[in-house]
Amino acid sequence: MKLNYKLQGEGQPIIFMHGVFGSLDNLNMLAKDFVSNYQTIQVDLRNHGHSPWSDKMNYQVMAEDVAELCDALKLKDVILIGHSMGGKVALQLSQVFPTIIQKLGIIDIAPIKYARSPNAIILRALMYCLSNKITDKKQIINVMKQAGINDAVILFLLKSFKDQHWLFNIEAINNQYSHICDWQSISPCLIPTLFIRGGNSPYVADEYYEAISAQFPLSKIEVVDGAGHNVHAEKTGEVLQLLHHWLEYNS
Repeated sequence: MKLNYKLQGEGQPIIFMHGVFGSLDNLNMLAKDFVSNYQTIQVDLRNHGHSPWSDKMNYQVMAEDVAELCDALKLKDVILIGHSMGGKVALQLSQVFPTIIQKLGIIDIAPIKYARSPNAIILRALMYCLSNKITDKKQIINVMKQAGINDAVILFLLKSFKDQHWLFNIEAINNQYSHICDWQSISPCLIPTLFIRGGNSPYVADEYYEAISAQFPLSKIEVVDGAGHNVHAEKTGEVLQLLHHWLEYNS
């Protein structure tokens, strides 16, 4: 699948990958800081943004999509930075195309299968809007508020609502959501990997550290206190500092 992407700058390539319901702009606060010294590639993963839609959505096919882009752009010594679902795509890509990857930066996700997700109420609200053909923004906001979705998440979702149309494929995400929560453990990967955890987020709990070190033995875990799952947006300066230090001093 040919993904939509935005390429800027020159130098060693860094690929930025967003989470579920997102788009290539979601990690812009990070990408714009690197563009003066690196070639930055921000991608819309399948079923998101302006990339093609598909009924199939699991980490193998999503990683293969990004591998196809890397091949088309003839990239090497690639740094991958992914948030949430995009982080798992990056981790899977270490198995699909390991020879071109130099480092992995994983933001608030772990290489585990998640049994539960707070996105359940979001999916129910989105499916309700889709099933009832609700395309008025005020009505959508009302449905989401009644579902108990907070204002910050509503504003985030509405970034992908353009011209009375959702840019992400609600039906495919809903139908394939068990695959998005899933993870198949991999053999130890020796690519240096930085995991950045939001201190208030449940996505990288202490009990997941064993799974991280078993699959990524050259990994380092950094905790950003006072931040939730969207740690890169809540504490952008701290995340950038961690990423820059890691890229400069760790090999």
